[in-house]
Formats: sequence, C-alpha cells, structure tokens
Amino acid sequence: MSDHWIGGRRVTSPIRFDDISPIDGSVLAHVSRACPEEVDLAVDTAEKAFTHWRRTTRERRAELLHKIADGVEKRLDELAAVETSDNGALLRSHLRGVMPRVAHNFRFFADWLVDEVCHPDFDTRGHTNRVSWDPAGVCALITPWNAPLMLASWKIAPALAAGDTVVLKPAEWTPLTATLLAEITAEAGLPDGVFNVVQGHGENTGQHLVNNPRLRRISFTGSVPTGKAIARAAAANLVPTSLELGGKSPLIVFADADLDLAVKLAVEQYDNAGQVCLAGVRLLVEESVAAEFLAGFLTRADALKQGDPRDPATDVGPLIHRRQLDRVDGFVRRAVADGARVLLGGGPNTELGGLYYRPTLLTDVRPGSEILTEEVFGPVLTLQTFRREEDAVAMANDTRFGLAATLVTGDEDRARRVTEQLVAGTVWVNCFFVRDLRAPFGGSRESGIGREGGNWSFDFYCDVKNTVTAGQGWRHG
Repeated sequence: MSDHWIGGRRVTSPIRFDDISPIDGSVLAHVSRACPEEVDLAVDTAEKAFTHWRRTTRERRAELLHKIADGVEKRLDELAAVETSDNGALLRSHLRGVMPRVAHNFRFFADWLVDEVCHPDFDTRGHTNRVSWDPAGVCALITPWNAPLMLASWKIAPALAAGDTVVLKPAEWTPLTATLLAEITAEAGLPDGVFNVVQGHGENTGQHLVNNPRLRRISFTGSVPTGKAIARAAAANLVPTSLELGGKSPLIVFADADLDLAVKLAVEQYDNAGQVCLAGVRLLVEESVAAEFLAGFLTRADALKQGDPRDPATDVGPLIHRRQLDRVDGFVRRAVADGARVLLGGGPNTELGGLYYRPTLLTDVRPGSEILTEEVFGPVLTLQTFRREEDAVAMANDTRFGLAATLVTGDEDRARRVTEQLVAGTVWVNCFFVRDLRAPFGGSRESGIGREGGNWSFDFYCDVKNTVTAGQGWRHG
C-alpha cells in the first residue's frame, strides 16, 4: 500500500491504482489516488504550515535539510532498490550516482541558503538599496518518472530552503520513493505540513492541484503538452511557473574531434534506455569521419548488455511502461516506412520480451521527418552528416526545442564559435551530463520557461524584494 503524506501523517483515498514494475510486470503497490478533497487538504495544510516555516531562520532550515540528506544517505540502499523496481533504471547507477546526488541536492541548497543568497547593498543618491529574498508560499512540484527522486529533490530542496512549503505530486508510474522521502523528512524533524505528497494521475490529481488559487509557485518537469496545460492553469491565477519540458538535442562531432571520445559520448545517450530529456539523440557527424565514427559506434553499442537492471553487468534496462514501448516502436516503424535505414536494433528485444527495446540507430532520415522533430524518449538515435561548420549549426538548431547540445571538437576556437550560435539551455563540450547546481538549468524555445540552480532557484522560489532607505528623517538623541 502507498498512501498520501499530508500534515505529517498517512492519508488514504477510496480509489487506488496499481504501481507496476517495468522489470517483470509485478504489482509493487496499491496506490491511493488523490481526489479533489485530498489535494485541497494538502494545499490547505501547506498554507497553514507556511505561517511558521517562513519565520524559521535560514540556519534552522539549513540544519533540517542537512538532516534530510543524512536520512537519504542512511537509507540509500533501500531507496536505490525501490527506485530500480519502480522505474527500471540501473541499480548500479542508483547506488553510485543517483541517490548520493539526492543527498547532495539537499546539502547544496542548505549551504547556498546560508552562504550565498545575498546581494551587496548599493547606493542611489544617498539612499541605501537592500535586496532580500522572501519566502513565496505554497509550491506545487510535479515530477517525472525517468529519475523520480533526483529530479524531485532538485525542486524540493530549494523550495524548502527558500522557506516555502511543498505539495509534491510524483509521476503515477513511479510514486514509491516520494513516499519514502516523506518518512525521511519526518524523521529529520521537518515540521508537519511543510512537505506533503499527493499521488495520482495528471488529468485529475495534477489538474486539480495546479488550478488551486492558493498556490504561489508551480514547478513542472515533463512533456510539452502537459506543460502548456499547466501554463494555462497558472495564468488564470498569475502563478509564477518553471517548466522543464522536452528535448531533441544534437550531438555534433567534427572531424578534428577525438573520435574515441565522440563514440563514447554518443553511446552514453542510451543511458536509462534513452529515457533522458537531455540526451543528444540527433548525431550530427562531419562527413569526412562519418564512416570511422560509425564503425566505432556500432562496435561499442553492440557490446552493451541489455537485461535486468538489478544485475550489475546490465547496461540497458527496460522502458517504463507498455505505453512507452508502443510509442517508441511506433516512431521507429514510421521512420522506416518513411525511408530510414536501420543500422542497429530497430525493435523490441524479443529474446527478453517484456518492455525491453533494443538500442537503435537510424540513418538516411528525411529532413523534417517526425523522427528528427519529435521527442521519442527511448533508446533511438539518428545519424546525419554535414560538410561545413555552418551546416552543423543550422542542423543542430533546426528544431522547436532547445534544452541541451553536446559538441565534440579538438579546436577551442571552433568550440567557442559554435556554442555561441547553438540554441540550448546547456551546452556540453567534449563531455556530457556534467551538472553543477551552481549553474542555471532550463530550456529554450519549447524546452521550457525559466531557470533553476544556485541563485536562479531562489529567484524563482522567493519573492525578491528591494528596500530603499533614505539617509535622512531619523530621530536622534
């Protein structure tokens, strides 16, 4: 059983749904689905808790966030095992990187709150300007299923540090680690009502949550259509909203690149079975080295082991849900029917059955075709070639998205020229997925609105105030 967490206690709903493991189809939990009454209760509880939490000192808030991080580290093995069962991502990745990063997210924003959130006073004709960050209120945080707890903690940690209270709605396909985190926050001593979790589907629970007029912030990571729906709901109540949406990112390889590095980075795009919004799924390779790059890529990709994500030797696990597998396979089938040629994979892994889809590479794709313009969110890459630098830039930017881009080159001047022209919230040069919480994170175009990370997070989760004080008018003596 998995119930909501509201006001420091478990709250059940009369309606439940099954949480199913993508690994083997087993039912992991019977999950309470929040009705409007539970959603409203969570917002009401968070609003009441805000009265006290906003007055809690920065130092005390930071102390509690560090205790939450301690709790995550104490239960790291459990969190990793539960999340692997729930979303099918590799257990070794959860143990080595993902769950330690969850703890780091809480520690980072705790320390940033105390040490970094400040602005020097400045003078205007004898008047002193003082900038401050005031807690905003109740935040609705809606998170995806591909990295449930890590992506949730990117939002929860700065919101709590800022002095806001939180109503979290995890993805309906992966709700389990959110409910464990709720227990951890309680054990850490977080006051009741400051952190709440409501479970359910986007079309009912999520929609009712974002329509609540008492929200002061909404942060969402997910699809473009859902992001647009949330933006419409937020607009009705003038609620500031941060949206991290889809991507169709390029990975550009120039002839002067270290090709071994380029191949390694390209094959990394199959991480989490391709269910990564930042993945460089459009491989753009300079024509003169395309054959050599392709040979290395196929050799390395063919060596990937697909199977049970709980096995330390596994490199590629299952897709999250039957609906996702059918979606991914539909994209590939339509691309092939449209003239694309399969160089690797091309369909479900029939030897494993279930939700396993073979790492796939397509070439001879028609410019402007669906496989180049729509987010597949599976282990499917495309390969295109270019001759000139300006052609590479034009191809990279030929998308309505702008979340990320990866560039592999041995020429520092070229790296500077190209990165200046790329439309993307994050550009990686000769590396991939290096994420420092001090840096702004977000997308351009249809990849989203707003930035989070470092002061950008506090600018979003707070009401930024400027107080102007005259040097005269004071009573003395």
